[in-house]
Amino acid sequence: MIIYGHRGAAGEAPENTLSGFQLAYQNGIRNFELDIQLTKDKKLIVIHDTTVDRTTDFKGKVSAFTQAELVAMDARRNVKPWPSKQAIPTLEAILDSCNDFEHFQFEVKSDKKERLSILAKELLNLIYERNIKDRIAVTSSNTWLLKEIKQLDSSVKTGLVAEHRLPNPVTTATKLDCSYLCLNWKLATAELVKAAHASGLIVSTWTVNRIHDVLELEKLGVDSVITDFPNSTLQYFETREAKE
Repeated sequence: MIIYGHRGAAGEAPENTLSGFQLAYQNGIRNFELDIQLTKDKKLIVIHDTTVDRTTDFKGKVSAFTQAELVAMDARRNVKPWPSKQAIPTLEAILDSCNDFEHFQFEVKSDKKERLSILAKELLNLIYERNIKDRIAVTSSNTWLLKEIKQLDSSVKTGLVAEHRLPNPVTTATKLDCSYLCLNWKLATAELVKAAHASGLIVSTWTVNRIHDVLELEKLGVDSVITDFPNSTLQYFETREAKE
């Protein structure tokens, strides 16, 4: 079972911040999921919501701020308490802090097609510059974005983020030539996982925060879980392995 830190370690540190990724990384987590959006000046920034309202003391759409303005904000509001200021990070900063990572799921949030097109090109350029194509998957619930990535570079692995049973997520992911099915864990069944594997899909489930649920998903044969508590989840599996 591969454990991905969700937005770094969203249950153990402020989500999508350098401290969250560093905390998990220092404790042995090498697989992560994060959220990418495009700033006003068409640069990549790591934040989940389309606005800054929930996690900062500012208000407004992410797309209304420049990268410099977003990085200057403190992203500790209404998230896991933390003693020091936490900037909204750039994707480059996250990669620098976890350079020896095994795999990242870069989830691209929905936006206007023109902006998504720019984001796709910027993201691919960064992936090429860092030479990390074999260690990432670009995921999204936006099927247009997934098609755009494949049109730009068919060798880049993609993943469908699926939250509903209909339309059939396995069929949709397969038609989009995805490598990953990033599934809301509550939708996972033995039949669905089996069908996904038969179609050559890697099944990654989110957001799984109870060990009991992780173990049930393990029984179903899912390949990975994305969790807000990657450190404690990893510790559980390491303890279990030591006893076996």
